[in-house]
Amino acid sequence: MGNPKAFMYTPRKEAGYRPVNERIYDFGEVEQTLNREDRKLQASRCMDCGIPFCHWACPLGNKMPEWQDLIYKGKWKEGVESLHETNNFPDFTGRICPAPCEKSCVLNLHESPVTIRENECAVTEVAFTEGLIKAQPPKTRTGKTVAVIGSGPAGLAAAQQLNRKGHTVTIFEKDSYLGGLLRYGIPNFKLNKNIIDRRLDQLEEEGIIFKPKTEIGKDISGKEIITNFDAVCLAIGAGHPRDIKPEGRDLKGIHFAMEFLAQQNQLIMGEPVSDDKLINAKNKHVLVIGGGDTGSDCVGTSVRQGAVKITQIEILPQPPVNKNPDTPWPYYPNILKTSSSHKEGCERKWSLNTVAFKGENGQVTEVIVEEVAWSKDETGRWNMKPTGKIETIKADLVFLALGFIHPVQEGLLTELGVDFDARGNVATDKQSKSSVSKVFATGDAAIGASLVVRAIALGRKVAEDIHKTLN
Repeated sequence: MGNPKAFMYTPRKEAGYRPVNERIYDFGEVEQTLNREDRKLQASRCMDCGIPFCHWACPLGNKMPEWQDLIYKGKWKEGVESLHETNNFPDFTGRICPAPCEKSCVLNLHESPVTIRENECAVTEVAFTEGLIKAQPPKTRTGKTVAVIGSGPAGLAAAQQLNRKGHTVTIFEKDSYLGGLLRYGIPNFKLNKNIIDRRLDQLEEEGIIFKPKTEIGKDISGKEIITNFDAVCLAIGAGHPRDIKPEGRDLKGIHFAMEFLAQQNQLIMGEPVSDDKLINAKNKHVLVIGGGDTGSDCVGTSVRQGAVKITQIEILPQPPVNKNPDTPWPYYPNILKTSSSHKEGCERKWSLNTVAFKGENGQVTEVIVEEVAWSKDETGRWNMKPTGKIETIKADLVFLALGFIHPVQEGLLTELGVDFDARGNVATDKQSKSSVSKVFATGDAAIGASLVVRAIALGRKVAEDIHKTLN
């Protein structure tokens, strides 16, 4: 710990966002960067606590005090090496992780935590700029082969870990490009896709084999994969979206959020989209149902496409601002979150339940919502009660951003015959094994929709489990 009093004299300084009147006209990353000296000062604020709650809160177990100190001392190479000991892709998490580490930072007791996420992104960028991140192919091969199905963060992390242990790894991806939801689900203004591409270049140089445009269960049978590989890792994510079925759900203009977000990323990459499937918010009144990050991404994308007005509704009540006694430090706080997209122009409403979709000539034109009241019963369980207060929201385009419930079971999973848990995820034991011999599962496919940082952690775990089994 180079400066034990830095947190007392150096205030928290965030890089901030590009000006709104500039960023809404492109899909470039909205977050700015600090210069290296400012970044070193921010890293110096880490107190090297006796009990590092930041480390406790991180699903990956990143050693924050260690690499913060290395950044402060200008040891960028050692800093990124410390990060890579626990995290394969700090350049991903440094951009899109909600940073549970910061919420658990002791300085967050005064609402001024260390800028851990930004520091993580910064040290990785310095390392890439200076050529400090290099491919690490294994010196010897075991002769064992592993198929990783799915190329999201869990699949990529699992593949890299297994490959470095000497196994020959092939990643199968049904889409045109690798990256899973990192590429098709997260807008470019949060994660530029060249960030993924440079990692893929590294993985390919390390010897991992890529098979895009290959859907297992369709282009290649699941049985064939099991026969041809010593182990199979299911990292297909939780792609089954949560739906609602009020009156008028079949009207045109109502889409799942991921259809919209994936299509916009496809357009940026130059992938063809037929006119009859094109979803565009230009000159439209947009309603986003769902108040999470995916809904926020729909807001930002609609702004860039030129929507006339954007409304985002949430069935839950508005969270408290800054502090919530129900989720005290060091737990992740349930408080009001305002994203960069919200600051670009959006009306937000809470405690609204969707009652019906109305339209003309088969096209949605408005949505009927009802205010609901929330209360706790004697057991502490929340209950929702309709209030009878009805509101009509004009909407030419509706996006359902209600999350995901479990992996898509039709096709590959049913063909393999894997068991499912009570929530519809692939059932696994403590060694990440499914009910089918040689088949393992990881990431959202095994636990349901979660954070990128948790997906990477589970990808690393399944790699260790597969390695032990193969040995």
